[in-house]
Amino acid sequence: MRKYQLIFLLFAFTSVFSQQPDPPGQVGGEEKAVNEAYLFAHMTHQDYGKLYYSVSKDGLHWQNLNEGKRVFDDYQGHPDIVKGPDGKYYIAGNTSDSSPDINIWISEDLITWKKHAVYTPDLSATPGYEEALQRIGAPKLFYDEASSRFILTWHTPHKEGTKEDPERYWASQRTLYVLSENLRNFEGPPKMLFDWNFGTIDVIIRKVEDSYYAILKDETYPTLYWPTGKTIRIARSASLLGPYSLPQDPISPNFREAPSLIQSPNGEIWYLYYEQYPGVSYGLSISDNLNGPWYQASGYTFFSDWDKYSMPEKLRHGCMITITNEEYNNLVNEFGISAKEKNEK
Repeated sequence: MRKYQLIFLLFAFTSVFSQQPDPPGQVGGEEKAVNEAYLFAHMTHQDYGKLYYSVSKDGLHWQNLNEGKRVFDDYQGHPDIVKGPDGKYYIAGNTSDSSPDINIWISEDLITWKKHAVYTPDLSATPGYEEALQRIGAPKLFYDEASSRFILTWHTPHKEGTKEDPERYWASQRTLYVLSENLRNFEGPPKMLFDWNFGTIDVIIRKVEDSYYAILKDETYPTLYWPTGKTIRIARSASLLGPYSLPQDPISPNFREAPSLIQSPNGEIWYLYYEQYPGVSYGLSISDNLNGPWYQASGYTFFSDWDKYSMPEKLRHGCMITITNEEYNNLVNEFGISAKEKNEK
């Protein structure tokens, strides 16, 4: 008995006082950050679909702005922001999945937003997808410097759910896209981005060197025969419009969605966040290469000795972008760090 007591005490001692390495990618001493600060535009569990801000200086520790209140009342959707070639920011959204319109706003400072355009895709004109339902989910933006075009993506299903099989609605989601030079005029009807025959949602596109990466949620329900279901995966292409490789192995556990990707302050490491829905927690996977391998950092436990990253509670998904110190200071001066966040920091 005494032997087991000693083992327990040793385990407890090492658990309390051992300290695992911090995530890579941070800067120290006189080293200057390549990426100075970050903005997370997101929803909340209590106010789904509305626009809230959190900020970070290291990409790991996030603080609410505006006392946890909305920063722009007119916005509705799953926030996604991109910086255009004109140096201005654009955000896409829609009032609901059943709305026919995608709304786009523009801002010079991330503080004041003005309506820029409304795009109404003709879903039934999508080549090879004439059975598309009138549903538009989570529109997202990426600006491709190589083609001087924005790509606007979203997901649209082709089957209704049933009482016996509600998941078939989600499994039927396919990712559609349209191109635009200015997010006012759009080129042709929507098209399908992938040629795989399984559901995908929440797709974001990023380019690193000569490769394009589609970071997505595999929307098939997980089973013994589809273990990758409801996970975050990455596909790769030499071209913006594909063809994209089959997605690699999952980066996240099952039942995760809404990936957000940022580079670390030193510009050498990738931080990939994703939500454990509905509003349960946030996960973080880390790699020095989008081709992997990835590992999951410990966080969102609200135990400071254990967490390697921290976020306000009950955040729902959106997007993370890199901003300058000046933009960070302007946002903080305008909205203020929430009092609770100050006290905890």
